[in-house]
Amino acid sequence: MQFAYTIVYVADVAASLAFFEQAFGLQRRFLHESGAYGELDTGGTALAFVDHTTARDSVGHDYVVAALSEAPLGMEIGLATADVPAAYERAVQAGATALKAPVTKPWGQTVAYVRCPDGTLVELCTPMS
Repeated sequence: MQFAYTIVYVADVAASLAFFEQAFGLQRRFLHESGAYGELDTGGTALAFVDHTTARDSVGHDYVVAALSEAPLGMEIGLATADVPAAYERAVQAGATALKAPVTKPWGQTVAYVRCPDGTLVELCTPMS
């Protein structure tokens, strides 16, 4: 078994891709002509987005829409960076909701949390050594 991708269910795939490009500096790898599915270039594992109509059809069930939930969902997207404070400020300036400012954990890793307009919870962290 190999971890292949994470797909985030969103209202507007193009808007989520654009936000992640602006807020985190990631590059768009693909946006389907229908606008229903898109991917960011994140290295070996894809970070993808699909619209709610397509997601509901694929899953065959309803689910909690992250953007409509008052609290973030109990999962996160982790993005590693050498400069967490700068990444945190960039994300907030791009429209992310600040949840937890950068702090250094006892094991030496710096972490911060933001919530994207589409409801996605993102951890910004220094790489583990």
